[in-house]
Amino acid sequence: MKYKVYCLLFLCVVSTAGSADQVSIQFAEFNKQVGSWNVSVTLKHKDGGWDHYANAWQVVDGDNKILAKRVLHHPHVKEQPFTRSLYSVKIPDNTKLVFIEATDSVHGLSADRLRIDLSRPSGKRYKINR
Repeated sequence: MKYKVYCLLFLCVVSTAGSADQVSIQFAEFNKQVGSWNVSVTLKHKDGGWDHYANAWQVVDGDNKILAKRVLHHPHVKEQPFTRSLYSVKIPDNTKLVFIEATDSVHGLSADRLRIDLSRPSGKRYKINR
């Protein structure tokens, strides 16, 4: 029985350790323009240099179609959290729900996925300006 408890404890530590260094989406802001959106996203990640850093974020619709992607070309070791923007993002007018996803160079797609309801002026970790 003692062996099972140790194994279970080990598995819990290993499974949480893998997600501990993934990108965290802190906040997103959507600003409506004529025919498009400007989107700013704040990320937090334990960038360790070129071997492990937050390398992109993207806007995805409800069907998991990527509407826009912001590639991050270098680590932000001393700038945490950090905000980067995309301009002229095309989101179809009938779209009410999108998601922000982020990736890093080691883990790929983060488990943290931010749900954005475009019909509301704000929500948990986001703001919409029309």
